Amino acid sequence: MSTRATIHKALLNIANMDTHYYNEHNLTIALHPSETHERLMARVVAFILNASDDLAFCKGIDEDDQPDLWEKDYDGTIKLWIDLGQVDEKRIKKACISSEQVIIYTYQQNMATPWFKKVEGNLHKFKNLSIIHLNMEEEIEKLADRSINLQCNISDEELTLISSNETMIIHQEKWK
Repeated sequence: MSTRATIHKALLNIANMDTHYYNEHNLTIALHPSETHERLMARVVAFILNASDDLAFCKGIDEDDQPDLWEKDYDGTIKLWIDLGQVDEKRIKKACISSEQVIIYTYQQNMATPWFKKVEGNLHKFKNLSIIHLNMEEEIEKLADRSINLQCNISDEELTLISSNETMIIHQEKWK
C-alpha cells in the first residue's frame, strides 16, 4: 500500500515591485511522500517569483515529462518550464527544446554548488536557460504548515515572506 501525498493549502498575497505584479493566489499543493518540507517551500517560492494567472504546479516528482511548475499558452506551447534542485543535463536539454524559457532554482548550497560546477561548462548552448540559487539562510520549512498564509513582497530581486509568526528574506543569486 503506497503512502499518499499530503495536501497543503496556500494563500499568497504577492506584491512584486520589480515586475509590477500584484495579486492573491489561493493554491492547493501536494507534498509527495518522498518530498521534504524544504522542497515544498522552494516550489512555493518559485511560484511566487514567477506568479501569473497561468502558472501552475505540475505532478513534479511523480512525472518525468513535466517540470515542477509551468506556464502554458492557450495552444499548449510551454512558455515557462521551472525545475528545482540539481537537474541532469538530459532533462535540461529536453526542457530548453520544448519551452520558450527554462528556470532552474537551486536551494541547497552544499549540493547546488558542486552540481553547478560540474554542469556549468555544458550550459552555454542553452540561451533560454536561467539558473538561480535561492539563498534561504533561515529554516524555510517553518512556514510549511498545512495552511500557509503569506504576504510576499519582492523588491530588487529580494523576496520577503511574512507569516503570522515568521519573517524570512530570500536572496536570489543568478548563476546563469
